[in-house]
Amino acid sequence: MQFKDIIGHKEVKQRFIQTVKENRVSHAQLLIGPKGVGKLSMAIAFAQFVSCLDRKDNDSCGLCSSCKKYAKLVHPDLHFVFPVVKGKGFTNPVSDNFIELWRSQFESDSYFDIGDWYRTLGVDNSQGMIYSGESNEIIRKLSLKTYESDYKVMIIWLPEKMHTSCANKLLKMIEEPPSKTLFFMVSEEPDKILQTILSRTQLIKIPAIDQESLSVAVKSEFSLNEQELKNVVRLSEGSYRKARILIQNSDENAENFENFIAIMRRCYARNVTDIMEWAEEIATIGRERQKSFLNYAVRMIRENFILNLKQPEMVYLSGEEMNFSQRFSPYINEDNVWMISDELSKAYTDIERNANAKIVFLDLGLKLVKLLRP
Repeated sequence: MQFKDIIGHKEVKQRFIQTVKENRVSHAQLLIGPKGVGKLSMAIAFAQFVSCLDRKDNDSCGLCSSCKKYAKLVHPDLHFVFPVVKGKGFTNPVSDNFIELWRSQFESDSYFDIGDWYRTLGVDNSQGMIYSGESNEIIRKLSLKTYESDYKVMIIWLPEKMHTSCANKLLKMIEEPPSKTLFFMVSEEPDKILQTILSRTQLIKIPAIDQESLSVAVKSEFSLNEQELKNVVRLSEGSYRKARILIQNSDENAENFENFIAIMRRCYARNVTDIMEWAEEIATIGRERQKSFLNYAVRMIRENFILNLKQPEMVYLSGEEMNFSQRFSPYINEDNVWMISDELSKAYTDIERNANAKIVFLDLGLKLVKLLRP
């Protein structure tokens, strides 16, 4: 992965390159930002640049033995840690048990998210974790001498999924790592990372992709007319992954939309029996997809509220979403918008904490009945 392969972020790339040229690369960096903007790719590209045997002014060479191994994620001094699941033949799993799947996932889609990764693992209804045993593997690997590069690189994807015991074991290693050791952590929910870990890292914000760069990337991959392209770039809010979903009308996005319509109509009609049936159905789809739906629902509530305020230039809705929202938005107003959003956020937290999904969604539906028609 080279910097040139990452969409946009010219300033961030230049900042990374400059730290290498000035020999002031921080040993522990935390990359944060929205989903689908290339944070993981940026960490890998930076690591490849640091390890390149023939660096150019603005990128790694892409041709040396180090770059070729980085391109396949098989460099012996490059290590990955990411959420995994128990089962699948492993009672105390570590990332290396799934490294071939991980490489395949990144090769097929470098802008993937946690839901995509769980689907690759075949565990839609489970929530992964970086288990305590991973810390021993990290310490062991980083205590060894480098094989080929000047630097050993440890990339931790979603450190917020790290078990507390694992995080605590790594504190000293992150604060005082062996010589020529780099930690790159890539997070989407930094507020869930232990404060003791946060305090030991340099924070790097990866913003949304600028519209011009996103437009060029989308246009090069998909055949869209100018108006379609403009709409996609606007609705994607700087996320390349979201742009692709909008264009491909993915099953997940369509399912979220259908579930949103279903629960809002049933709650407005005060049909408790139908609400119970809906809760039973959505309880079967897997926790990551349930969380995806709740995030989607929060966004739809926000967009409908803005639409109700007669601010169409601030609304980010696709064609089908807009058709539904033009009829639905009058029911989302200043009297209930915050309470509805709060209930959706509480449901998200409960699902994340492994609460009974059927009860969570039934409770959500009953509360929405009151909030939609007070």
